Amino acid sequence: MNEWIDELSDLAAAGEPAMLVTVAGVRGSAPREIGAKMIVTATETIGTIGGGQLEYQSTRVAVEMLNDQGSTLRSFPLGSSMGQCCGGVVEILFEPLTDGLPVWLRDLAALHGQREPAIIATRISRTNPAKFVVTGDQIFGADEEDAALVARARRILDGVPTTVRDVQEFFEPVVAPDLNIAVFGAGHVGAAVVNALSELDCNIRWIDSRAKMFRKVPVNVRAIDAPDPALEVAAMPADSFYLVMTHSHAMDFDICDRILRRRDARYCGLIGSLSKRRRFEKRYRQQGMSQAVIDQLVCPIGVDGISGKKPAEIAVSAAAEILKVRERSVAPVVEDYPDNVRPLRS
Repeated sequence: MNEWIDELSDLAAAGEPAMLVTVAGVRGSAPREIGAKMIVTATETIGTIGGGQLEYQSTRVAVEMLNDQGSTLRSFPLGSSMGQCCGGVVEILFEPLTDGLPVWLRDLAALHGQREPAIIATRISRTNPAKFVVTGDQIFGADEEDAALVARARRILDGVPTTVRDVQEFFEPVVAPDLNIAVFGAGHVGAAVVNALSELDCNIRWIDSRAKMFRKVPVNVRAIDAPDPALEVAAMPADSFYLVMTHSHAMDFDICDRILRRRDARYCGLIGSLSKRRRFEKRYRQQGMSQAVIDQLVCPIGVDGISGKKPAEIAVSAAAEILKVRERSVAPVVEDYPDNVRPLRS
């Protein structure tokens, strides 16, 4: 998730020295993916690069370098030097921010607030460093244009944006998350589900027909009071995930009907028992819905092996099921540079 942008912007604007710590390379097993970030100040850490010895040692290094000038890349062998079973090698990029709010970060925060897709382009070099932000038609934070770096950033942005590291060149996409979830119902279970899902990099629309149901709304959640929640199905983009758990079976039926008839849902989950599912199936068949479409309805929800009925247990199980469905259709991302390219040593 991209909360680090606002966190780092606030610290820099306040004049508090901070270190941006980024996983910039991974070989073998590691606790976090390339691009994972945390922020280190003299008194706190914000975010995580995986915990354990890697994070402990990286935090120590960041504090020691907090007032340094210029970025540094360091390599951490997890097995030989840290006694971790992962056994991989992780390269960490340390970037100090000690002179207020840099232009690239100021402009990135504005672009992110406007949901404008962008690429952070970084050249990791002591002698010729560069860091700027590239969009489809503009460049931010660069004194002079680096045509090759900009061209590659735009090629990444035009495709399926993924984090790419190639020796000194490091490209990080900052785009709106493509995991779109609608949660219908703001009761105890709905609140627990939204609380669990909001920790993911996603957009959530949380819908209920009752007044004053939304007590605590996370930042990536839009709470919607809707007299007829079923009409909100049309507002979701294609390939969305839906969880239906309102206070009314009749309302659940109408919402699921609209979801299934769209024919483009990645997941349509309905809270309830097998008997509830059978009743819904029977009525859908009577209305002429094909069995193939009906089979897209997931009820009961949740991963196998979790049978707890407490709201938090249902929330964890439902969130896990959504992640499983999503992972089935997501191609693996190559998170390392090619075998024939040696990692940069600082």
